Amino acid sequence: MTTTTLSEKRHARVDVADVLRGLAVMGIIVLHCIEHFNFYSFPDTSGDGPWLRFCDRAVWDGLFFVLGGKAYAIFALLFGFSFFIQDDNQRLRGKDFRLRFCWRLFLLFLFGNFNACFFTAEILVMYSLLGFVLVLTCRMSDKWAFLLACLLMIQPVAIYHVIRATMDATYVIPTIPTGELWQACGEMQRGGNFLEMVKVNLWEGQLASLAWAWDNARIFQTSSLFILGMLVGRRGLLLEQHTATWGKILAGALIAFFPLYGLSNMLPGFIENRNILEPLLLIINSLHKFAFMLVLVSGVIFAYYRSNLKNLLQKIIPYGRMSLTNYIMQSIIGSMLFYHWGFDLHDDLGITASALVGVCLFFLQWTFCRWWLKHHTHGPLEYLWKRGTWLK
Repeated sequence: MTTTTLSEKRHARVDVADVLRGLAVMGIIVLHCIEHFNFYSFPDTSGDGPWLRFCDRAVWDGLFFVLGGKAYAIFALLFGFSFFIQDDNQRLRGKDFRLRFCWRLFLLFLFGNFNACFFTAEILVMYSLLGFVLVLTCRMSDKWAFLLACLLMIQPVAIYHVIRATMDATYVIPTIPTGELWQACGEMQRGGNFLEMVKVNLWEGQLASLAWAWDNARIFQTSSLFILGMLVGRRGLLLEQHTATWGKILAGALIAFFPLYGLSNMLPGFIENRNILEPLLLIINSLHKFAFMLVLVSGVIFAYYRSNLKNLLQKIIPYGRMSLTNYIMQSIIGSMLFYHWGFDLHDDLGITASALVGVCLFFLQWTFCRWWLKHHTHGPLEYLWKRGTWLK
């Protein structure tokens, strides 16, 4: 009886995970808005006043410093955490969830391709492909899973390139035509109709997105974050009694972040060989963004459990519980706002205005989530994903 009670308590829905998920998706929508949903086409600001140009620069640099590469990382960490909850709940019932999770990943792949019809840089397809690492590692011991996550986080392929280029001055890193693929997508965003855009997005767009993820160290980092999220679930680290552990994580992350960030800014002035510099920067950038992500996660956990902000943070829980619905709806709305097939606002809205649009979209989605979850237990797409997962 005691064991069952503890298990049920351990695997009850963890509200702080929904808070983190909601904040991550909120950060993603604001970043995507200032990028014009990966369009990177902006109005001419030469006639703007200095204060507006200052605001644009401050908004761009500030948001990317705080959220760039971190919001997605929190999302990835929680993907691994959610897998553990589902897998262990089934294990407690004497069932093996791994095959069912493979089917669940296939459904996510379909959701991702639907999302890609509107937005080329979506991450769901990558998650559906890399999610199999959880199937392969979920029966590993904590020690070996953690060691594998660390190995992936330090970018083994980039390390190989650094060593090769250091030993052989003629070595050139193999490249893939990422830029050409993005160019094809950009042409459709700028001048294509909806069906033309969808056709390019589903082939060149997906290839470009995966190629960019490879070029920017996201493949290994995401896999590592999945495993680490699973380990966070195993150890129950998102529960209140482990807040002190996050204090240690916060201290370690702060100590690591500043020298790594400084090093990433200094190295270009000291290393001329780009075949050494570029993979070395990938390694360092991956690590300093991971460290800052841990600072953000630790801060939210402390604010939730140890401050007067808990009631405020709880208000974002509905948004986090409907993260899949919100993420895909962002893509549809953003594509319609900024691309040629829709309102074509990329030449009208500057960075500051686009950030405000992102904030407004967040509040609209948040209002919808609160209303929806008063009448339903799951978001629309979350419900479809759950029902599809458990088809007999």
